[in-house]
Amino acid sequence: MSAMSEYRTPYEQRIDLVTAVVTANPSLPAGELATAILYALDHIPEKVR
Repeated sequence: MSAMSEYRTPYEQRIDLVTAVVTANPSLPAGELATAILYALDHIPEKVR
């Protein structure tokens, strides 16, 4: 039998994405971190947003 994966809402997926960006760039100044987050969010497929 195949294992069922847990359903993740689009909101939860975006939270995970922002968490990953913040974790990967802990030493960035606030403005650069915000830019990195917006860049990541802008590249989410439209259907997911």
